[in-house]
Amino acid sequence: MSVPLLLVLSACILVVAILYSSVGHGGASGYIAILALFSLSPAAFKPTALVLNILVSAIATFYFSRAGHFSWHLFWPFAVTSIPFSFLGGYLHLPTHVYQPIVGIVVLIIAGFKLLFV
Repeated sequence: MSVPLLLVLSACILVVAILYSSVGHGGASGYIAILALFSLSPAAFKPTALVLNILVSAIATFYFSRAGHFSWHLFWPFAVTSIPFSFLGGYLHLPTHVYQPIVGIVVLIIAGFKLLFV
């Protein structure tokens, strides 16, 4: 990859990081979109998006905590459950013919509940 193209890619990732972190997100979906637009290898999507997501989330958490808006009382239940399950989710590899129907059904159920109860 040429240096000018790498600079443009870096600038795009920076913009995505700033926009997503401004609303409290890490930005993984944005990074994946940018990487796809720049025709990078799909094998690089997951690790790159994960590292960038962790980095941006850590920076946002630091500033959020420094401003006095962090509560361990609210944080610990999410950390205790999400950390082990994120490793489990990363470890599991479901075939596409199993994964897509599960995601589709879950999305439809959530959309249906939102439609009925919101």
